[in-house]
This record gives sequence, structure tokens and C-alpha cells, in this order.
Amino acid sequence: MIYFEKVPADRIAKEYGTPVYIYEESKIREAFREIRGAFPLKDVRIHYAIKANSNPWILRILLEEGAYADTVSPGEIFLAMYAGFPANKILFTQNSVSDEEMSYALERGIMINVESLSQLKRLGKIAPGSTISVRFNIYVGAGHHSHVITGGPESKFGIDWERTDDVKRIAKEGKLQIKGVHCHIGSGILDSNMFVLAVKNLFKTAKEFSELEFIDFGGGIGVPYRPEEREIDIKHLGEKLSEEFNNFCQEYGSTPALGLEPGRFLVARAGSLLCRVTSIKEARKYTFVGTNTGFNHLVRPAFYGSFHYIEPAEPRNGEAKEVAITGNLCESGDVFTRDEEGIKPRKMPPLEEGDLLVIRNVGAYGFTMASHYNSFLLPPELLVNGESIRIIRYRENFGNLILNIPQLP
Repeated sequence: MIYFEKVPADRIAKEYGTPVYIYEESKIREAFREIRGAFPLKDVRIHYAIKANSNPWILRILLEEGAYADTVSPGEIFLAMYAGFPANKILFTQNSVSDEEMSYALERGIMINVESLSQLKRLGKIAPGSTISVRFNIYVGAGHHSHVITGGPESKFGIDWERTDDVKRIAKEGKLQIKGVHCHIGSGILDSNMFVLAVKNLFKTAKEFSELEFIDFGGGIGVPYRPEEREIDIKHLGEKLSEEFNNFCQEYGSTPALGLEPGRFLVARAGSLLCRVTSIKEARKYTFVGTNTGFNHLVRPAFYGSFHYIEPAEPRNGEAKEVAITGNLCESGDVFTRDEEGIKPRKMPPLEEGDLLVIRNVGAYGFTMASHYNSFLLPPELLVNGESIRIIRYRENFGNLILNIPQLP
């Protein structure tokens, strides 16, 4: 039987039902300490990318570990502050941001990370004298899928790094004080060389600004999803980036703080989605193993063709067989064992209806991308610590489907 820390899967299914998201607290804390310990520098700010998993209980754990917060919407600002993050530990980096959304951050004393010349002009008009950071597109991009590459000529994010003169001019006109520079090249990256290349370009830009308090390398550190993928050497990455940073500081003449924005690295491996086999269908081409969850709960395989390891909570003896594991939605793309081209069956031990399945590495971009598609309800979230289980989001009921809808006549 699979255990989550010291709690068996069948106990969770019996007490809380399925499907259910489960997070192991120790894995979150271990991941944070690993990345913080990889950087032999005095002032390192680990901004947790809240979009990866925004449950306030997860945020509280990371705050206790010493994390800052990377937010991309007023809603994430709200959740960060609800979890206890002070304003001076929150950075706001929203794409296509409105004046009203910037005002929400400004009213709470939160620094804005500006990512377009238009936004820079507008901010100078609505809040002259503000202290800001600037996000640059340094023309290095990488990621596990084209949808998550956030640097380069096709990226909508950041100000082209050739436009530093325009940035300085507009900031001066608006009396804006640039105290940070920032980049973010993509998500799910396992090649440390891409980060080194990116920071070299960012340092070239940083030298154009004389009074920086921090330099933010962004996020994107990946975790292995497929069995053949190798984990990024986080210690080596920390040493290489720290070396580059120290060299920059010697030339720069001062030592700003170094910022990072990991999301997936901190929470992905801590999360599992526990579901139940509800049907087994022998069809002409595939054996379809249906479950009581779908891409309304975990969209990554349907959206990106992403791989998630799936295993029975209690394997049966017998010969493994290739099967396609599917969800319960009225949608052909609702298949967990797939890539961008379509269904990719996997060998699984013998399965029967009623068996429990565990979908791994779903702590990042799992629940936060969930929806009510087909009017199915969202699952609960549990936090496991040793033998202790805490409900950190209740299972929904049908009332949630009409919660914000005016009463019918």
C-alpha cells in the first residue's frame, strides 16, 4: 500500500473519499531548504511563485521557511497577505495589467515589477515617485512546452533588453525609482546552462541601473516527471549562479540581493491526486481504464501532453498490460496517458474496478488550473504531516455551482 508520509492511501480514501489532492508537508519544506542552501550568498530572496499552488496553507508553510512571494494577480496578492506575507516580501508581476490592478498593489505597499513601456508610463502618472522593479525580455527562452517559454522574440513578457534607454527616460519622467531588475525565461527547465546564459544577459542590463537593491533571476527550475529525466543539479546551479553573481557585484561596486522565483520545484513533488478506477473497457484499439477524475482536476496532460507517473495504491500480482487511463469528462482529450500527439498507453499491473490510483507530481499547476467543466465538483485538498491529516480545502457540494449566480425568477 502506498503511504503519504505515514498515512496509507486506503485510509485517506475511506475517510475523505476520492478524488482528492494530497500534499506531503515534509517534501515542501525539504525542497525549500534544498534550494536556499544551494546558494552560498548572504541575501537570497526565494520568492515562491504562487501560481503553482495558491492554497493559503501551502503559502503559510513556505512563509515559515522564510519565503517571499511572487504574485501575478490581485487575487494572489490577497491570498499571500491572507497567509501572512508582509507587503515588503511580495512582488507583483502581472501581464497586461490595468491601472486598477496596479492601484490594488500600490494601496497595500507592494512593489510592482513593470513589464512593458506602456505600463511604465501609466504607473508614472498614477503613482509618481514609486519604487519599482523592471522585467526584461533578455532573449533567452526555455521550458518543457512552447506554452511556457517566457523569453525570446515570440514571448509577450517583459521589455526588450535593448530598450533600457527608453526605460530610464520614462522612469525619470514619472519620477519612478528603479530598484530591481528581473527576467524569467520559462518553466520546467532541467538544463542549468540555460539559467547561466540568461543571467549573463540580465547582468548586462543590470549594469545600466546604478542603484539596484535586488536582481531577480525569475523561476523555471524544473522537476523530473518522466522516469528517464534527470533531476537538475540544484547545488551545481546554485554555485554557478552565485559565481556569476559575485563576479557581477565586483564590477558593479555593490551587492544587491539575489532573487529567485521557484514554484514547481517547491511543490510539484509534494502533491498526489488519489482517484478510483470506475470502469474498464476493452475496445478495438485500447483497453480504457476510466477514473472518477479528469482534466477538470488535472489539465496538464490534456493541455501540454504532460507526463505524470501513475501507479496503483496497492499493486496486484500478475502480468502488466498496456492500458489508456482516462478521465470521466465528455471530451476525447480527457486522457491522462497521452502526449501532444494523442494517446500513449502505459504498462500497468492488473487493475480492477474500485482500485485506487495515485497520480504523482501534481502539487504544481494541478489544483490551481482546475475547473468546473462538465459541472463536476472540485476535489478537497489534504495536507499530511507524519500521521496527521489536515483538510486545507473542503470537498465542494452542488451549491458551489450556483454560488455567485443570482436566484432564478
